[in-house]
Amino acid sequence: MKLRYKIGGGLLGLLVVGAISLALVLSYNAPCEPAPEVADGRDTMQAVRYQCYGSSDVLEFGAVEMPEPAADEMLVRVHSASVNPLDWHFMRGSPYIMRLMSGTGKPADPRLGVDFAGTVVAVGDAVTRFEPGDEVFGGANGAFAEYVAIRESGAVALKPTQVTFEQAAAVPVAALTALQALRDKGRLETGQKVLINGASGGVGTFAVQIAKALGAEVSGVCSTRNVDMVRSIGADHVFDYKHENYTESDRRYDLIVDMIGNHSLSDNLRVLEPDGVLVLVGGGKGEWVEPLKRPLQALLVSPFAEQEIETLLARLDAKGLAVLAELMETQAVVAVIDRRYPLSDLASAIDYSESGRARGKIIINMNGDRADTDEQM
Repeated sequence: MKLRYKIGGGLLGLLVVGAISLALVLSYNAPCEPAPEVADGRDTMQAVRYQCYGSSDVLEFGAVEMPEPAADEMLVRVHSASVNPLDWHFMRGSPYIMRLMSGTGKPADPRLGVDFAGTVVAVGDAVTRFEPGDEVFGGANGAFAEYVAIRESGAVALKPTQVTFEQAAAVPVAALTALQALRDKGRLETGQKVLINGASGGVGTFAVQIAKALGAEVSGVCSTRNVDMVRSIGADHVFDYKHENYTESDRRYDLIVDMIGNHSLSDNLRVLEPDGVLVLVGGGKGEWVEPLKRPLQALLVSPFAEQEIETLLARLDAKGLAVLAELMETQAVVAVIDRRYPLSDLASAIDYSESGRARGKIIINMNGDRADTDEQM
């Protein structure tokens, strides 16, 4: 056998062994360990933590050490938080590739939650934009707690006075995702036609309203039980996916924002205008290949497609939050709240989010408020 074949075979073998080793490392779940005890004399708060990956059974509610704001940080007393799919992806460490960021074997950071709204109670010496008493909302790691510390330069903004803490807490991740999909990736303009596939979910309900605020003609896709709700938040046309297939209609769109991925790229492109844009938000369910399938397909198809195909990985952004605050202030954007849970029952809220049945947002209240009945607006 020639030397180059031996070398090639050896390198291929090393790649296979490396891939298998990486897969084993990423898929390994370390056993749960007891949470560290709070040192004597330290101030405490109630919070939810997780010491290992798994189902909602790994979530622990109890007393933890209260954060102390650094010079460029402020301490916020959280009134309300909200649940996003992002939260249970971190809880499960799924898909496995994300463990390169969140920690292999077990979470590197036991805190959970991002969306919050609350009142500033203390500020560091270098903070100039905010002061104690300010009502704010934003995104910070560890939002499922009575208090959270966040940098002044982070994703935080003043909450409009007439907007409730629940409404503000529903906004950050989901509404920023919708805003970035429509405005930044989709470059939506007044008078254009946009279709939102997944219009009844957390991102979708905000996308419908933001698109209307931007002057678009909006079509939404949802299940039968959500048709009236999607119309009530501004959709001009609604497809009940159980009885209609939007990719087989005669309508054409300047922009499609697809959160669901239940139609092929070619089917979506068929109902796009020649200069239209398809924005893909999120990926499929699975631990390995499925979450990457749509982004990879878009990468391969995009160079040969007449229309533009974009994928979105949303980012927390203070300027975007300021835009959303203005939209909330004028009531152009009003969060659709499905259910409320107390912080102590976060596990049930996570389970409900994971079920895929939630419409709009799920709220976590620190004061223990809970409502099991659906609320549309």
